[in-house]
Formats: sequence, C-alpha cells, structure tokens
Amino acid sequence: MNVYAPHLRLTCASVATAALLSACSTTGPAFAPVSLGTDPAAACARLGTPIPASLIGLPSGAASIDSTRLTQPVALSVADRGPTPAARITPATPAHCQVLGRIAPLDPKAPPILFQVNLPLQWNGRSVQYGGGGFNGTLINALGLIPAARFDQPTPLAQGFVTYGTDSGHQNAPGVPPQAFAANDEALVNFAHASYKKVRDVAVALMQQAYGRSPAKLYFVGSSEGGREGLTMAQRYPNDFDGIFSRVPVINWTALQFAGTRNGLATMDGGWMRPAQVQLVHDAVLASCDAADGLADGVVSDFAGCRTRFDVMKLRCAAGQGGDVCLSDAQVRAVQTLHSPYRMPFALTNGVTEYPGWGVSGEATPAFGPTGGWNAWWLGTSAPAQPPQPTNGIAWFYGSGAVQHFYARDPAFDVRNFKPENFAARIGQVSALMDATDPDLTAFSARGGKLMLLENMADYAQSPYVGIRYYESVVARMGQGSVDRFFKLYTAPGVDHVGSGAPANADILPALVAWVERGQAPAGLQLFEQPVVPPFAAARSRPLCEWPLWPRYRAGDAAQAASFECIK
Repeated sequence: MNVYAPHLRLTCASVATAALLSACSTTGPAFAPVSLGTDPAAACARLGTPIPASLIGLPSGAASIDSTRLTQPVALSVADRGPTPAARITPATPAHCQVLGRIAPLDPKAPPILFQVNLPLQWNGRSVQYGGGGFNGTLINALGLIPAARFDQPTPLAQGFVTYGTDSGHQNAPGVPPQAFAANDEALVNFAHASYKKVRDVAVALMQQAYGRSPAKLYFVGSSEGGREGLTMAQRYPNDFDGIFSRVPVINWTALQFAGTRNGLATMDGGWMRPAQVQLVHDAVLASCDAADGLADGVVSDFAGCRTRFDVMKLRCAAGQGGDVCLSDAQVRAVQTLHSPYRMPFALTNGVTEYPGWGVSGEATPAFGPTGGWNAWWLGTSAPAQPPQPTNGIAWFYGSGAVQHFYARDPAFDVRNFKPENFAARIGQVSALMDATDPDLTAFSARGGKLMLLENMADYAQSPYVGIRYYESVVARMGQGSVDRFFKLYTAPGVDHVGSGAPANADILPALVAWVERGQAPAGLQLFEQPVVPPFAAARSRPLCEWPLWPRYRAGDAAQAASFECIK
C-alpha cells in the first residue's frame, strides 16, 4: 500500500488541500454539529444494545449489534484493485465509531440482514445510505467515495455524515450462484426493497442513541443495482429520504434479465466476436460519429444521433472475406439484436412492455478489473455456455442465472428453452417486487425530495435508454414543470457502466445537498476525467448536460468544459 496523505482527520475544516476544502464548503454545516462525546470510545461501546423491531417500519425481527469499535484514521492510498476506477482508491477516513450488526428475519430459514453504520466523532446532522451492486450478498461498508464522485473530494464520512450500508439480506458463498438466495421468499423481498428500509430505520435509531437526535436530512446514493435501490426508495418509501442520487440504475430489472439472456443467445452458433472484431466495430462507430459533435476526440457526444448514423451492415464480410477485418452474417445479426428492443409478450408492472436496445460507442472500452465494454459485459472471453461459465459475458451470467433462480426456480433449467409466457405468473410477481418503474413520484416530490439520475451512455451492463424512458414516463405522468422542480436527468457521453472511457466524475453530492437544503437547483455541473494517482489532476472536463441536451464543441481548449455547450 502506497500512502500519499494522512489528512482528513475529523471535519471539513481540517482538510488540507484547496480542492477538498472547496468540496466541503459546498455542503457546509447547515445544522449545529454534534459530538459523539468527550470519551468517544465509551460512547461507541454503549451502542451495543439491541434495537427492537418496533423501531423498524416494516414487519421485522429485532436488530442486534455484533460489534462496536472506535477506529483509527486511515490515510489516502492507492491500491491495485477494481473493478471501478474509484475502487482503486482507498480514500482517507477519519476516526469514527464503526457499528456492525444484523436484523433477524421473520422466517427462521431466511438469512439475516447485515449492516454497517459509521458514526463520525463530529456529526453534521446528515446521513448517507450507500446502495449495493450486482445481486448484493456482500456487506457495503459505506466508507468509500460515492458513485461518480471526484477523486479529490473527501468521503461523506470525512465531511461529517453518518454513512451506512447493507448486504441486502443474504450472504454470498463460494461455489454458490449469486442468485440462489431467491429461493427464499423473505430473502427476495429483502433484496427487492425491504432491507434498505429496515437498515435505514436501524441507522436512525443508532444516530438517536449516539447523538441524542435524529438526522436532519437523509440521503441515498447508489449505482447500478444500488441505483435501482435509490429509485425504489423514492417510489416505495417517499418519506424516508430527502435527496437521492441514482447512477446507471437497473430500473426495468425483469426485462433486463431477459434482454441480457437474449443478447447472449444471439452470440451462440457463430455470433460471438473476438476482441479484434470488437475493436473493428468500435473504430467504425468513431469513424461514423466521433466528429459529429465538432471534435474528433474519441468520445461520441451526440449519442442519440449516432444510433442512426452507424450501420453495422457496412462491416459485413464480402464473399470470400473473413477473419478480423469484417463480421459474419451471424455476428451482424448479434449486433443488431443488441441494438434492438426486447419486447415482452405481456405487460410487466406499471405497464412496461419492452426493454430498449443498447446504444453505440464505447464497444472496446478498456476494462477496470472485470468490467469494460462489450468484452466484459456482453461477450466475455468465450461464447455463452449452459450452465454459465466465469469466462462468459457478465450479462449472460447474470441474466441466465436470474432466469433459473428467480423465474423458473430451477437451478438446472436450460435457459435456451426459456419462454416468458410459460412463467407469466411468476414473472409478474418478481416484476412487482424488483422493477423500479413506477412513474408516480408525487409523494416524494410533495415532501420536498430531490432526485438526480445519471446515465452513462456507453453502458453495456444496462441500457442507458431505460433511464431516459423512465424520466420521460415521470414527465408524462406529472408534467414537465412539476418534474423540473425535483428531478434532474443527466447523461455522460462515452462513459461505461463503471465510470471509465471519458470524463465521468462530478460534484454530485454537494449539488444534491444544496438543492435539498437551500433550494439551489443544480447548474453548471462538470464532468472530470481524473487519474487515480494524487493529486488527481483532471486530464479533461466536459459540461454535465441535462437530458435531452448533449455537449457540442464550440472553440478553445478541447480539454476544458468551457469550450463546449449543451445543445439539443
């Protein structure tokens, strides 16, 4: 471990660098700070009492505390780990009271819900709940950067927020498919929504014990599955959070599993592509679309227009041609399948009938760990197998496993024979639990909640056009004027699911806090492309445009956001 800076001790006032101080001042204390006490170790130890089920707003067992400890500060360091750029950074962490515990299930056969709550020694009166990822099953410690955060920002905990996370109510085990927990009904409901609500209520009870008062403002941040969780909180529990940031959320969860499985099936029987052929498509997309935004810089900013400009048929092998310089008919059909919508034979919850196709750009985005572009999410290093193999694309591994464990409820089911109409009743049940597609956010808006949604437009884990469709469904339901007062949708061109490929980092949490607490709607936000090595100097920046706008180059330094304008 290479240690770079032992700063960030307790509060923003002690942050050493100007960039971090600026980030802190944006969220400056609107509430009188509260101390954990003159003897933090003793105060931390007193938090070991169980929390009764009566303090949890859903039917539940009680919460027990496994351990409490006063931690020592951790210096900023860089570790060679993934899967995301942000995960390669171990941010500076102040001394705090770490509480580990579990919420007992009602069904004795269901797993407990594990949680971690981090209590700063000097509290700013706010809290941040972190969402999970994938199928969860791993405890989220809520110590890292929030999704899409600039690397030179302090973590919420270092700014004085209480932070907390959960494993969503099941624990992964070696050799066991990550979807196997769905065989237990309570575990599935916990994964769908209940665990996040329950842990939120337990965390509030712990804050009351530790500081003598409830949080003045509560925030939720999440990416991918965690982004779905954030939207689920706005839809199901509109009174529980004041501000929510949802990044690349897997909103239309049920149809995504089927679409991912369909896309994998399309690469069987000759449709699978080698990395050199992926690069061929990637280069062809750039040739068709890169300069359309006024600048040939490797980023397709007019992502929607590129969907009509790029024609995969132009890469079709001519008679007698082959190898990595063209695509076979089966490969062309596979790409067309990826880009086309997946249509359900019946409506899912909230009347949803299809999953939009994926977009173009970022096909050969380099991977951080296991993730990046087609080679990670769609294709893997070998064609899809039954049963799924670790070398297969992530979408196939996730989607086919979900078909087996969530819908067919048969771990040995051959997904090549899957027809949704044969499982309509079960699909309806799971869709009602998992799909965060309810467009009626009236209750969340009415109590002052604010929602920021960010879609990365080179995302192949989920289609970014799902988030766009969801936003448009909310506008259709509530009206543009009403939506503008509480809901912002942003798009990041050229950025993949995990935040690589183009400028991807922004001052999201400060903007969300200012909107919630001071009524200052986000404006002038920028995306930064930063290395993971301090001092994290930005290589280039772009304006973070609200949908349906996208950044077009005007003139000046191409590395500066000021040289671009958001246009429609």
